[in-house]
Amino acid sequence: MTVHLVGAGPGDPGLLTRRGAELLAIADVVIHDRLSAIELLDLAPADVERIDVGKAPGRARLTQEQINELLVARGRAGQTVVRLKGGDPFVFARGGEEAAALAAAGVPFEVVPGITSALAVPAAAGIPVTQRYSSTSFTVVTGHEDPASEGSVDWEAIAAVGGTIVILMGVGRWPQIAGRLQAGGLPPDTPAAAVRWGTRPQQHTVRATLATLGDEPLEAPSVIVVGAVAREALTWVATRPLSGRRIVVTRSRAQASELVARLRSLGASVVELPAIEVTAPSDGGRALRGALADIDRYTWLVLTSPNGVERTLAEIVDLRALAAVRIAVVGTGTADALAKHQLVADLVPQRFVAESLVEAFPEAPPGRPRVLVAQAAAARDVVADGLRRKGWDVDVVEAYRTAPTDPSAADLAAAAHADAVTFTSSSTVKGFCAAAGVDRVPPVVATIGPITSATARDLGLRVDVEAVEHSIDGLVQALVAHLADRPARRREGG
Repeated sequence: MTVHLVGAGPGDPGLLTRRGAELLAIADVVIHDRLSAIELLDLAPADVERIDVGKAPGRARLTQEQINELLVARGRAGQTVVRLKGGDPFVFARGGEEAAALAAAGVPFEVVPGITSALAVPAAAGIPVTQRYSSTSFTVVTGHEDPASEGSVDWEAIAAVGGTIVILMGVGRWPQIAGRLQAGGLPPDTPAAAVRWGTRPQQHTVRATLATLGDEPLEAPSVIVVGAVAREALTWVATRPLSGRRIVVTRSRAQASELVARLRSLGASVVELPAIEVTAPSDGGRALRGALADIDRYTWLVLTSPNGVERTLAEIVDLRALAAVRIAVVGTGTADALAKHQLVADLVPQRFVAESLVEAFPEAPPGRPRVLVAQAAAARDVVADGLRRKGWDVDVVEAYRTAPTDPSAADLAAAAHADAVTFTSSSTVKGFCAAAGVDRVPPVVATIGPITSATARDLGLRVDVEAVEHSIDGLVQALVAHLADRPARRREGG
């Protein structure tokens, strides 16, 4: 039994430490606060218990004493507990109090440091907290305490220290803090900046001076930086091509990671709204297993999607059984899925659609050789019919089925206010429209290829972006090009 006090970092889920990710993967329960990036919870097992103990100004689900008691109780129960805290557990996060409570109760605990927002947020805004010659030290201080109360932070003394001042949780008391810093000797024209939602796609920076920053519309959560370095604007986060954009990904959760990672790396805020889930064939895979058990009868195996690859190869005990079989696939994505199993496709058509596979497929030699096509239950008959016209005997087996999902109201609301939605198959279009409705589709619709586009148009959608190369990279490139000159939608937090 161990309670792990894990720093979640400043907001960008990519800034979680490796140790933090390892612990989330084995957690029985995750007790998290409101500043933890919600995407981090996806690193935990699907059946993990999630307990939100987040605090907001004027509201707390649990008091700190109750959180301490919860950690002790769960630790004593023998569970693997991850206490996920924004930033670093020991930097203004009350991790020290939680550790002390666990120590007093005799419950083993581990502290996993996180990247503190005090350093990461200014860096994301292009503000180095130290600068050679101009700022050779920095002070990190909480702005949460009332500057007028007895025993509060000695702001005058902090002003006299010099260097950079980084203030966490200071928006609500900024006028008083600014006044006391000036009373301590800082000139009114000292550069100052407030960075809201730092490291996240909706990051926003306000630059002013110590005297004028309070005139700006400041909002929490923001990190305030005071000092000469606050005039620096070595901007990099905001220059990424999808910064400030919210993009909906409708792929099944098992497949979405590559697309999600690509979009986030380009600065987008991603709404994961799986419109479909991949399920077993209607016969439980009996037909697929039967065909594969007799694979020597076939000259070719045709796989039309990454899902088809995974479902088919999962039924083969020894892949050497495919040694004498040639493999054809639709698209580089399917070929890549095959390559993960150390198999190389013998045929990948230039265009990533079923029709192109049929065109590229050879005519059948004498003797009516056979082809096995493993595909989704609802897939079109283009491949099978086309190969039969070329003289092949074709057996089609159901490798998997797709079923619609039931997204949460919160996810649907987030999707409705997105800049764009991506569709990677006809089934994702149908699933999304069934769940959200055509009237709640974001203003830009991006598809991976012509078949998906045709389905979208059949359902009454306008297709704005269609990938030239029908792959994840092609879809991302086309979306970036289309959004380049369009303003991002205005929304809370971004």
